[in-house]
Amino acid sequence: MVAPMLRGISRGRWFFTPGRIEVLPLGLREAHSGAQGLLAVQKARGLFKEFFPDRGTKIELPELFDRGTAGKFPQTIYCGFDPTADSLHVGHLLALLGLFHFQRAGHNVIALVGGATARLGDPSGRTKEREMPDAQRVERNARALRQGLEALATHHQQLFTNGRTWGSFTVLDNSAWYQEQHLVDFLAAVGGHFRMGTLLSRLSVQTRLKSPEGMSLAEFLYQVLQAYDFYYLFQRYGCRVQLGGSDQLGNIMSGYEFIHKLTGEDVFGITVPLITSTTGAKLGKSAGNAVWLNREKTSPFELYQFFVRQQDDSVERYLKLFTFLPLPEIDHMMQLHAKEPEKRAPQKRLAAEVTKLVHGQAGLDSAKRCTQALYHSSINALEGMSDQELKELFREAAFSELVLDPGTSVLDTCRKVNAIPDGPRGYRMITEGGVSINHRQVTNPESVLVVGQHILTNGLSLLKIGKRNFYIIKWLQL
Repeated sequence: MVAPMLRGISRGRWFFTPGRIEVLPLGLREAHSGAQGLLAVQKARGLFKEFFPDRGTKIELPELFDRGTAGKFPQTIYCGFDPTADSLHVGHLLALLGLFHFQRAGHNVIALVGGATARLGDPSGRTKEREMPDAQRVERNARALRQGLEALATHHQQLFTNGRTWGSFTVLDNSAWYQEQHLVDFLAAVGGHFRMGTLLSRLSVQTRLKSPEGMSLAEFLYQVLQAYDFYYLFQRYGCRVQLGGSDQLGNIMSGYEFIHKLTGEDVFGITVPLITSTTGAKLGKSAGNAVWLNREKTSPFELYQFFVRQQDDSVERYLKLFTFLPLPEIDHMMQLHAKEPEKRAPQKRLAAEVTKLVHGQAGLDSAKRCTQALYHSSINALEGMSDQELKELFREAAFSELVLDPGTSVLDTCRKVNAIPDGPRGYRMITEGGVSINHRQVTNPESVLVVGQHILTNGLSLLKIGKRNFYIIKWLQL
């Protein structure tokens, strides 16, 4: 039977890296050469967890990445990202890092946004059905994910060059090849190649069928659509490898079986580990513990602090998973850390590398300014902060815009922003040392505000009442 094809060809956006810029010292060079090099290095880093199938019928997985054996270099690898929210999160980063490592080795990679599959809901790793978003929200989320993926690809290209010639990075959306499909035509062409017994045997399906809620037909068919995505990318782009989280192995198997049945060709799946919290819960939107990659949801400072706070027993593993640092450099860093753990150098390097990848150099600089302003009471850092950075740093703080009238006092300011109660009690809060402006305690309620002291050169004041209540004031007409 002729393999079913689609009417439309998706439109992708391609990212190319600049030419050779510099060659790293031999001792720090990434070992991507040889048939086993790329896979072996990522296995050693802990980034690649499982390979499927164990053996191919015509070619083995390592041979795909051997220029001498495969005969078709570079290869194409893809990973899917469903737009169930309007931002990627830290849990998505390992799959992206996997794509980037392939790209750095000269292979072409595809980040596939599931604008169509998100409307069904992936049951993998879930105990109950997702709340189904409407089509407009999925479209908005898909657009936001595409922008996020493109930004990450750009930061990777601009800030992490390694002197090699890279492959391309493409962002596609599977809604491009499903929106013109007719249901009956699709089922007639595709459905006959899937066996119910096999689909029902998947762990994700078995788990849901045994739950009180059961499983909807939409969720059950999710693995069929993901399998067809793999087939479509194999036919259009020669994609032979799918990358996914370890909870995606069943869906990857469905794609392999579908392609092998239709074409007789070998394709492969590689899984990456899932990132969990200290309690063992998977990080993500559904668990309510997501650390987002969109600045409006998680600021560069908050992302930086998430990684800075990692414990010693996890920081080495995270350096191997979340950064491009060579293993010898990580080993050396950990040896120094054992001698001076109080400096937390590995945590700081981890936080810097991830923040730079996600938010660029400007985002990393912002995170460091916020860190200095909050934890080191740096006036210089406060003066260098923008309105946006202050709002991000003090998300719960009230923001006010005031005109600086002649003779405005500390007491006047506190009352105008409703930071203290009226009457003697508010007055005493100042005299008793409960108020500070720009990290400096003020005890005289009648002190007149001075530009350069109470008002920073950027026209802002940070007012703190007690230990936790912050107020950001932007002064107008200075």
